[in-house]
Amino acid sequence: MAAQLPIPVFTSLDQAIPDVKTATIQGVRYNELVEEYEKRFGHKPTHIARAPGRVNIIGEHIDYVLFGCFPAAIERDILIAFGPAAATEGSATGGVRAHNLNSKYQPQTFVPMLKTGGPTAAEEADAASTVHAEAAWHIDIDKRELRWESYVKAGYYGVLNRFFSGSSGSQDHPVPVDLLFTGSVPSGSGLSSSAAMVVASTLAFLTVNNKVEGLSKGQLVEMAMENEKRVGVNSGGLDQAASVICTPHSAIYVTFYPALAAEPIPLPTPRTVPRAVFVCANSLVNSDKAVTAKWHYNLRVVETLVGARVLARILGLPMTPTERPTYRRILTRWLGTSEVDLEKEDVKTAIERFLPEVEKLRPSREGRPAGEEGVTMKEMIALSGLSEQQFNDVYLSWVEVEADYFQLYKRARHVFTEALRVIEFREVCLRANATEGELSDDTLKQLGALMDASHESCSTLCESSCPEVDELARIAKSAGAYGCRITGAGWGGCTVSLVAEDKVEEFIAIMKETYGTYKEMSDEKLREAIFATKPSSGAFVLKLDA
Repeated sequence: MAAQLPIPVFTSLDQAIPDVKTATIQGVRYNELVEEYEKRFGHKPTHIARAPGRVNIIGEHIDYVLFGCFPAAIERDILIAFGPAAATEGSATGGVRAHNLNSKYQPQTFVPMLKTGGPTAAEEADAASTVHAEAAWHIDIDKRELRWESYVKAGYYGVLNRFFSGSSGSQDHPVPVDLLFTGSVPSGSGLSSSAAMVVASTLAFLTVNNKVEGLSKGQLVEMAMENEKRVGVNSGGLDQAASVICTPHSAIYVTFYPALAAEPIPLPTPRTVPRAVFVCANSLVNSDKAVTAKWHYNLRVVETLVGARVLARILGLPMTPTERPTYRRILTRWLGTSEVDLEKEDVKTAIERFLPEVEKLRPSREGRPAGEEGVTMKEMIALSGLSEQQFNDVYLSWVEVEADYFQLYKRARHVFTEALRVIEFREVCLRANATEGELSDDTLKQLGALMDASHESCSTLCESSCPEVDELARIAKSAGAYGCRITGAGWGGCTVSLVAEDKVEEFIAIMKETYGTYKEMSDEKLREAIFATKPSSGAFVLKLDA
């Protein structure tokens, strides 16, 4: 039911942040943002949109094949102060001025244009008066060289096309808007700074155009998912769901099939002896999943989607001629039962029963380099049962990928074992929640073991880690972490470790002494690179006094 809740709009910071200490600290930050906004734009903002980053505690690279994940929002976030731009003669309909408190991100101005069937110059000049007559909008985003404002533009797309197109029936015009950004989520860290940017931007554009009322958190997640695809990332929705739906003190078990659903699960860490927190450690290997997508993120998407089709053919499961099924859908068809009749516990049993079938994707070793378990493009097309043209239309027309060998078997093995670990992690939390009083550290050991196994799978089967992240994970374990794993899209970014709360300072000190990049860091830089965090609330809007 959490996904059906309305998007929170608060009128005071203490409503948004009930903890007095945290609200006091954040109040200074919010006030400074408002003051700087007025200096830059000459008028006060009407609202502040907030979207947190997230740490995926467990469940990596399985959301886009519709298996459940277990993320939590973190305390670090993106804030946007915004308001309608002052009307001036000739000001563009829906024009945007976007500034950032970080001086390395230059101010940007852009105006959305209507997509038409070859407009004349006169029609283009008159676009502002015919907004409602058009079906779609265009904002220029160069996917080959993404800039900070690309994510702002992505956030605008869904709002324009949903509420200001001919198909929406709206006669409204999008208002010009001024935006001022600040953020504490490290970019490229695997903590979903990009999703937080897109969620916060989408929320700002919705609010300034009076479109947020009546929308649910789930609808905001779906809009943000579609919007982020505009920068070339085929996200499965995990990051956006965590940023929007999460609540304090809880993670969420978020599922995507047969529809988006989120179940808040209180974490047992405040009741264990010792109490525990999650520590995020940045490898400082920048992970820009949009720029490297064709070798990394989007390649994994294609490998898992093609693998699902190939396995379905091997198992004789029904498919339409050009269907693009996911592993989650294939599992349901293999069971031969209706999805609505399945409980979460049934899914666990089903995965355990299905795992031996995954071995049928392992290719023969004949004619392959030693140790190679992938297939060539030619082999993959043949296994799919599609013609080359059909294959390109179904799997490659919407995405660019590049590889010599496509690892259908390894990715499938990762997907099903990781999906199983997520369910088991949830079960450990639920058993702990059903137990009164303090909990022994056996609970932490169980959670930690699942995190360790997840990292091993991400490193060797999904192959989404990198040497620096693997090194961080090894150091974390030797420094006393109950468990440690890569979090986020991968190929750099952060690890997340489960650490006893009273050992955090000692843990961070060992990490600094041992991880090469940390050794020469100042204390201030180190606090940006490695920090403890607790589950935070999801996205909200703060309405400011007029």
